[in-house]
Amino acid sequence: MRALILGGTSGAHLLADAVAREGLQAIYSYAGRTRALAEQQLPTRVGGFGGASGLADYIRKEGITHVVDATHPFAAGMSRNAVEACAATGTPLMALERAPWPKASGDNWIEVPDVASAVAALPGQRARVFLAIGRQHIAAFGARPQHAYTLRFVDPPDEPLPFPDGDVIVARGPFAFAGELELMRSRGIEWIVARNSGGTGGRAKIDAARELGLPVIMIGRPALPDRPRAESLAEVMLWLGHRTCLGA
Repeated sequence: MRALILGGTSGAHLLADAVAREGLQAIYSYAGRTRALAEQQLPTRVGGFGGASGLADYIRKEGITHVVDATHPFAAGMSRNAVEACAATGTPLMALERAPWPKASGDNWIEVPDVASAVAALPGQRARVFLAIGRQHIAAFGARPQHAYTLRFVDPPDEPLPFPDGDVIVARGPFAFAGELELMRSRGIEWIVARNSGGTGGRAKIDAARELGLPVIMIGRPALPDRPRAESLAEVMLWLGHRTCLGA
């Protein structure tokens, strides 16, 4: 067996740790969008494959027998390429996909299908907005330059922000509830824009918003092709042919 883990998420890192610990052969692939890469025990590669055909070529060249798509739930392009490449090469594919956050009692969500809809859902009058959406999606918010934006990235942005009033926090999660509550209170946050990524690492900001009664513009996940999926590391390890005691 020789697995390819398409990673970049906290769940992917935990899976890579488990695979390395059990001595399974695997390669961990980073998309390359983040400069501050987390340390890995597995052999790694960084960067794109050149679309579905490039990924298929890589699978053949490297003798990959299993592919685990543990990318971010919003990395739709990579997930679609994985489905196509695995179909073309006859390689088994499993998605490690955390469940989306359910709307709970007390949540004040405005649910939208995409980033453009999130921009349109912001109020017309000036407000303090926490953008929790990743670097690659902020350009669209230049259409609402009247707001004061707080952003949080793993890496500093490469280019100037597309609005005049923006403050960047450089930090890597997971983030605790108490810290998120303090961030929102100290900065006077009035609105939050978030993607429904699911999992525990980013949940605290949603819980803090509920505690403070703040509106959350929640961007829904993109549609993806049908594929086998698992929500736990134990399921993926079993699929890889290894029974192990994992609490996740």
